[in-house]
Amino acid sequence: MGIPLPGCVSLTPLVLTLTLTLLLALRLDHLVEACSCNPAHPQQHFCSAEIVIRAKISGEKVVSPSNSSSPYLKMIQYEIKLIKMFKGFEKVKDIQYVYTPVFSSLCGVKLDSNNKVHYLLSGSMWSDGKVSIGLCDLVEPWDNLSMSQKKNLNYRYQMGCDCKIATCYSVPCATTTDNECLWTDWLLVNSLSGEQARQYACIKRSDSSCSWYRSGPPPENDFMDMSDP
Repeated sequence: MGIPLPGCVSLTPLVLTLTLTLLLALRLDHLVEACSCNPAHPQQHFCSAEIVIRAKISGEKVVSPSNSSSPYLKMIQYEIKLIKMFKGFEKVKDIQYVYTPVFSSLCGVKLDSNNKVHYLLSGSMWSDGKVSIGLCDLVEPWDNLSMSQKKNLNYRYQMGCDCKIATCYSVPCATTTDNECLWTDWLLVNSLSGEQARQYACIKRSDSSCSWYRSGPPPENDFMDMSDP
């Protein structure tokens, strides 16, 4: 047990919790559009997520898991109907709710709960078993996905989780290891939803190297060689 130092005040757990909550509220009150996400290919979202599901949104309400009155700690609880689980079988058998911060500045994401829209949702699991989603996760209406993306969710993305995907922003741009694929959508079409994101998966081959794999007809134009200046 530690020895209290002269002049120090010993805070009880309740006082400490209230103090931290107040400081957090004061800090967040000055944050505007604080959510920032690194660009990620759908396969990267899949591989980094604990849970990946297809679900129908059937309802929503604002809850406060911490029983705090601070608006910054409130969450939106989306009631869902689980359609299919692509990842997370070993963690949970069924999911009834997913949670996200109320504010987009805290990476909260807004889903359509009025029209029973189907979504692809990726996220993480809290220690209490609740599933959390946010703007930096893969959250997309199911009908917006390409046929290749839907197929890749079943097994190809998982097959490539040992591969690395490097985002190209400018030339020259080249792979640094054999198990790396260059993602050139941003460079070629100034979008994170280009041909490679919608049609390709980075798959490990028998020699342990990685390369892009496409399901469906080939593109009209091949990707440029990013190693050329």
